[in-house]
Amino acid sequence: MASSELSFTIGLARGETALRAACAVRAQGYGHHLPTLGPQLGEPDALDRQRGTAVLLGRDKAGGAPVGTARIQRATHGLLQLEHSVILPRDLAEQPRAEITRLAVAPGADPLTRLALMKAGYLYCLASQVRWMVIGARSEALIRIYRKLGFRDALGPDDRVPLAHAGGLPHRILAFDVTAAERTWLAARHGLYPFMIETFHPDLQLFEHAEEEQADALPQRIAA
Repeated sequence: MASSELSFTIGLARGETALRAACAVRAQGYGHHLPTLGPQLGEPDALDRQRGTAVLLGRDKAGGAPVGTARIQRATHGLLQLEHSVILPRDLAEQPRAEITRLAVAPGADPLTRLALMKAGYLYCLASQVRWMVIGARSEALIRIYRKLGFRDALGPDDRVPLAHAGGLPHRILAFDVTAAERTWLAARHGLYPFMIETFHPDLQLFEHAEEEQADALPQRIAA
């Protein structure tokens, strides 16, 4: 497997300072399109701190500035946000699923930031045994980006539903089969396959503390 470094790192936003840095990117990214939500997005909300939620944060290597973020909510402690506005088809609703929201990239960031956030989200969901990633997309440009990644309509073609957590604006609901992604990309000779599957990116540091946490817990289990 090839290895490639990025100009930024992506990890989990651990602690209040990192979470607020992610929120600053959100407010900047969404404020232009949704000015009424801009100030609201600049502060962490209850979902950011809910169990089963992970906030990704990208930081520029050169100066440490936040350059991108995304939030992953797994349906392990209740319904997904969008499930308060739409009933998902049974084949999605009865499987382990996660919703990707608050995806934002800072102006002038490395063009690979958005794609790397999607790879980080995919890897996190795969490791968490999530079957389906679901998103609500409003702009045609964003819908095209997700469809190129392999997302499909979860409802009828071109169906849009207003999402309460997105200002009541109508969104397309798209779904992505996490467990089938690798073989689907390979069969289709997808242009993203080398980046998503065949390349190791050491700057995606999603599980950097896992070994430390396991090591800390090991003596306690032995002692018990």
